[in-house]
Amino acid sequence: MHIVPKQQKLDPEQQRLLDLFEQIAPSERDSLLAFAEFLSQRRAQEAVSVERNSPLEPKPQERPGDESVVKAIKRLSESYFMLERDRLLDETSSLMTSHIMQGRAAAEVIDDLEALFKKHYQDYLSNS
Repeated sequence: MHIVPKQQKLDPEQQRLLDLFEQIAPSERDSLLAFAEFLSQRRAQEAVSVERNSPLEPKPQERPGDESVVKAIKRLSESYFMLERDRLLDETSSLMTSHIMQGRAAAEVIDDLEALFKKHYQDYLSNS
């Protein structure tokens, strides 16, 4: 099964990403897409002026009871839009990996993600 018709010419990186996407189980594709969205938000965050007189406030969103790790990352990224994604990347990736590869419970990982984002927000406030 090919998502993009083969006759459409893609650059090698795009084709590699598409090939990898097709190899991933459908149930795991959401994780890959959420991670890609997380990375793409770095660009949008860079567009926000970092030279502000007062720190930006988070826009908290309520945590749904049946939230997945992927959706939690998206929710927290939107809530804490002012945080630099590069600084969150390693820890967020590690937590997502602990859920996907090691079978750690989603609720525990989401708790850790929330604590991680709050900690980084406190660092942001200290540096503002």
